[in-house]
Amino acid sequence: MKKKRIFLFILMIVMLFLSIFLYESFYKKHSLRKVASANDFLIGASVSSIPFLKDEKYRQVLKDEFNLLTIENDMKFAKIHPQRDTYNFVIPDLIIDFALENDMKVRGHTLVWHATLPDWIKDRKYSKEKLTLILKDHIQTVVRHYKGKIYAWDVVNEAYNDDGTLRENIWLQTIGPQYIELAFKWAHEADPNALLFYNDYSNEGINVKSNAIFEMVRDLKERGVPIDGVGFQMHSSITYSKDYKKIKENFARYKEIGVEVQVTEMDVKIQHSNESYKKRLEQQADMYAKTLNVCLSSSNCNAFITWGIIDKYSWIPGFTGNKDAPLLFDNEYKPKPSHESIYNELRSKTSK
Repeated sequence: MKKKRIFLFILMIVMLFLSIFLYESFYKKHSLRKVASANDFLIGASVSSIPFLKDEKYRQVLKDEFNLLTIENDMKFAKIHPQRDTYNFVIPDLIIDFALENDMKVRGHTLVWHATLPDWIKDRKYSKEKLTLILKDHIQTVVRHYKGKIYAWDVVNEAYNDDGTLRENIWLQTIGPQYIELAFKWAHEADPNALLFYNDYSNEGINVKSNAIFEMVRDLKERGVPIDGVGFQMHSSITYSKDYKKIKENFARYKEIGVEVQVTEMDVKIQHSNESYKKRLEQQADMYAKTLNVCLSSSNCNAFITWGIIDKYSWIPGFTGNKDAPLLFDNEYKPKPSHESIYNELRSKTSK
């Protein structure tokens, strides 16, 4: 019996080292970063600070698989500017230093948003003049702190409703619709070399919301306001169909006015489906690949970012209250079919 236990223990150790070896070998042969970089393309993921600080494997996969990162939460207003006269750059600094040490680009997310505001903003009434000064100070302090380190910013995030009207947030209600234009001007003043993006969801196809956003961007461009691109979040689900032809048409109209596009926050929910787990993962992989294909076939789309790396750290289960597996790696960091589909799509571009 004792010999059997020893044998089983040794077998477990061997299997562990074998799995690590095979895992590392997979990365060397199937790195998304390697094949994307060969195409001068940016493949990225958002970074959550808790696993980044505590999980060595998380950091390893991040630098092995991606050449671009977005800080998921720690640059939002309440996190980085918690008190009127206090900025907290500690965690963003750590993540950005990691990115630069590993030759990765960084997208800043986000300067102006209706959500994740600190109490000192939400719970007080400000005059138009005072809130304008507060927003300008916030944008320029943050952008100047990272001048030369962050290559692109989501300057304004989710300013439109699904019906194409401007969202009734504190910035619109107090400053007026010009807050969008002012935000881009202030960010450009703080770092003239950074690319500046408007970012939103449900704007990938041709609809009333995407039309309103396009008209806004075209107007800003025509008036010389410094806006370089539009981000398409692409939070998706296998139960919602996508019209890839319409997405490509949408990307193309931005090219006509000299505006870049990026897929900035993609994940694909597999909940609310009665299919087998295997089938759902196949459908998820297909959606990732087809969306990436639209980007790769659009000359003004040069970045594809997933909203997270590993399923267990995704925001979706906490938001929906349901278990899910929306990302490229499972809870044990095993690459899923979606990883393979993205790799193959990137590799197909290299072979052309």
